[in-house]
Amino acid sequence: MAWVWLIVGGLFEVGFTTSLRFVDGFRNIGWTIVFLISVSISMALLELAARTIPMGTAYAVWGGIGAIGTVIVGMIWFGEPSTTIRMLLILVIVGAIAGLRLTA
Repeated sequence: MAWVWLIVGGLFEVGFTTSLRFVDGFRNIGWTIVFLISVSISMALLELAARTIPMGTAYAVWGGIGAIGTVIVGMIWFGEPSTTIRMLLILVIVGAIAGLRLTA
């Protein structure tokens, strides 16, 4: 179950990093609330997962999920470049996450 919490926490990391684009110096109250809720849930789930999964592994996987998700959101919704090298590097991160999962 710890891996499920970790994955969901990583997805909430995507939520808080994406919402940062809209907080406008924390003056946009709605997006600031989304940010605060997302970061709270993400950190709580990381802490919960790290009770079972080694902390270094948990943090690396959580951060990797957040990084991959944020890059994908940027490409899909914000028109960031989706070059071949970016896609290959995403696959490298996915491979590293899978490797950590297999060795944990």
